[in-house]
Amino acid sequence: MPRFISPLFAFTVLTSAALGVTSASVAQAGKRDGVVTLESRYSVSETVKRIKADVVEKGITLFDDIDQAKLGNAAGNKVRPSRLILFGNPALGTTFITASPTSGLDWPVRVLVYQMKDGSVNVAYNDFGWIARRHGISNRKKELRMATEVIESVTSSVRK
Repeated sequence: MPRFISPLFAFTVLTSAALGVTSASVAQAGKRDGVVTLESRYSVSETVKRIKADVVEKGITLFDDIDQAKLGNAAGNKVRPSRLILFGNPALGTTFITASPTSGLDWPVRVLVYQMKDGSVNVAYNDFGWIARRHGISNRKKELRMATEVIESVTSSVRK
């Protein structure tokens, strides 16, 4: 078995290098998959506080704030600070669900605030255009534009 693993490992490393697979290209793959990521100027808790305040100030429903690190650490896993904020406007969000019921997998809006190994804090969310393509929604352009404007506004207060 060790003879098989070693050549397989070498092949994987060489193939990755030949294809240019790096940590930067992995991040690029995330963008292709519809993940928008930005760096926050604040700690995880301050970023969450500011995003939640902006959501409430805009009259948007705040559904939940899930402390993933707290849950993971309690389960015995070492998890860096990570919080998932769920919010939305049911009148807007359900227009996507009426266009494609499976889009309910992506609504309400989710914003992930997490700390990187180096201590920096990122904010991530799904691109609404990607969500529309994922669920075959082509007849909600005005609503997609509105949702995009809202998420950009909500996250702009913490953007580095």
